[in-house]
This record gives sequence, structure tokens and C-alpha cells, in this order.
Amino acid sequence: MSQGLFTSRILIFNVNWLGDVLFSSPTIRNIRRNYPDSYIACVIPSRCYQILKGNPYLDEVIIFDEKDRHKGMLAKLKFVTLLKGKGFDTVFLLHRSFSRALICRLAGIKNRIGHITKKRKFLLTKKINPPKKDSLHRIDYYLDIIEKAGLRVEDRYLDFFFSQNDEEAVDKFFEKHSLSADNFTVALNTGGNWLPKRWPKNYWAQLADQLITKLGAKVIITGSASDLVLAGQIKSQMREKPIIACGVFNLKQLGALAARVNLFISADTGPLHIACAVKAKKIIAIFGPTSKEITGPFPLTNTVILQKDAGCQIPCYKVNCQDNRCMNAVTPEEVFAVAQKLIKP
Repeated sequence: MSQGLFTSRILIFNVNWLGDVLFSSPTIRNIRRNYPDSYIACVIPSRCYQILKGNPYLDEVIIFDEKDRHKGMLAKLKFVTLLKGKGFDTVFLLHRSFSRALICRLAGIKNRIGHITKKRKFLLTKKINPPKKDSLHRIDYYLDIIEKAGLRVEDRYLDFFFSQNDEEAVDKFFEKHSLSADNFTVALNTGGNWLPKRWPKNYWAQLADQLITKLGAKVIITGSASDLVLAGQIKSQMREKPIIACGVFNLKQLGALAARVNLFISADTGPLHIACAVKAKKIIAIFGPTSKEITGPFPLTNTVILQKDAGCQIPCYKVNCQDNRCMNAVTPEEVFAVAQKLIKP
């Protein structure tokens, strides 16, 4: 495609979740390599904006909030008009939805490239047969679209960019809490976008206490402002005192923090993949219902994944799971033992 189709204005219609948008960053970078002189824009929901803000491979980031500001038909038609006015000639549809393909068709984008689904096949001009469900890592699932479209794919690492200002925000936080390079700092990302992927609160409390008492760690509990209640519940079960940073950092600053601390511990959620993208020193990833082969951290050079066989089918998408035995199977003692090994010189 890159040889046979000249394109000057490219749109990438991206997916909806933090981790998945991060997983799409190799696709964005490889599209830019194939079209170094083209204007390239990417559509994402506002909650994912900071994942791509400052990405040097994009000329523009466009916000589409299907369940908020663009929920109604009139708002969607205005968005179609917006896209039409930008004159895109090619779109790579990383999202599988019918509505996004229809929006691009109505916006007059001539070349519409994406995985086939029954409903939207007729809306695509370059129809890509999708891989078997759950057969590829999400990174490779998105790369599959452009590779089968004829583009050259050179690599698959993640991109996440933060600025000096973001680093300075972490500097100020460290100063405020009397943290220095001499401290052994551990960030615990205790939240998650759905409950079955969350590690139990009492487990986090037990782990944090062990890190503080046995390793002399300075434990920082990270998260958004919405995680403040969760962090407070964890703190209330602890004997020691963690530093609570929920609502303190935006995603860019969280990336700068993850690059700074000695150890980052998280379940399978967006901040875990940010830590991987910024090459955090050491990472422990706690997995339960999700598959490390599909959404696992990449690369694994600095990461240990802990996951137990709880007798369940993996991946499991039961968002209303009551016993959460897969996450309960990974104990605080096991995570602490790995942490202890990782910090040995």
C-alpha cells in the first residue's frame, strides 16, 4: 500500500481505553515511518488524550466522546462535518465498531482500512481479515491492520512521552515528602478499570506494610482522585504509613513518577503499561482474569508477571465475578518475595 497508494492526509481512528491506546502506539509510529511527509491525526476519547499528547508521530489529536459530548445524533453529525472539513483521504480504523466506519464514510474519507466485521464490511474499502479472537497480543492486533494493508512494520515497542515540567512535578512531590535518591521508593497502583482485575485491598495493605518494615521502602499509593477512597481503605488496614498520591499526578506526571521510583507494582491496567512504556526500573504485574499473552506488559526485560491457575478460563470477561479467586490466589508474601529478589544488586 505504501508504494501503490499516495496519501497526504491520514486519520487513525483509535480505541477507547488507556492501555489499548498505549498498545496502538507502535502502529502510530510505524504508519509515520511509512508516510513521513503526510499529515497524520488520531481520534481518541478525552480520557485517553494524555496518552498521545506530545506524540511526535502525530500532527493532531482529535477528541471523540461517543458516550458524552458526541452521544446524540446531532453531535455525531457535527463530528462528521468536522472530519469532512479536514480533508482526510485515508483512515486506519483500529476500533472495530460499525459507527466509526460509518462516520468515516459519511465524512468522505476515500480509503477506509480496518478489520472486517459482519456489519461494517461494506463500509471498508480495504477489507482486512481479522486474526482469530484472542490469538495475538493487542500490540500485534493493531499492527496486523497496517501490515496486511501493505505497510512496513519495523518494531513493536510502546511510546509514552512526558516533559521536563512533568519531571519537575515529581521533583516537588519528592521534596514535599522528604524523598531522595537514597530512598527505596515503591509505587503501588492499586486501582483498575474493572473490579475483577483488582488485587484485594487487604493484600495491598499487607504488602505495603512488609515493604516498609522489612525493606525500609517509601511506599507511594498512586491513582486518580476517584481512587482516594480505595487508598484510604488500604491505609486504614495498615500498621505503617504510606504516602497517598491519588489525584496528585496526571497521566504524564505518573509516567515521570514510574520512571523515577525503584519499583512499580500494579495489576493489569493502564498505569502498568505506562510504566512499561517509560522503562520503569523494575515492575511487578499481578494478573488474574486477563491473559498476559493478550494484554501483558511489554517488554518483559524489567518486569515479572505473577499469575496463578485458579481453575478458570483465561481470559475471563465476567465483570460481575463474585469470588475473584484468580486475584486472591496471588498472595502478598509471593509479591514481597519477588520484590525482595528484584532489589538485590
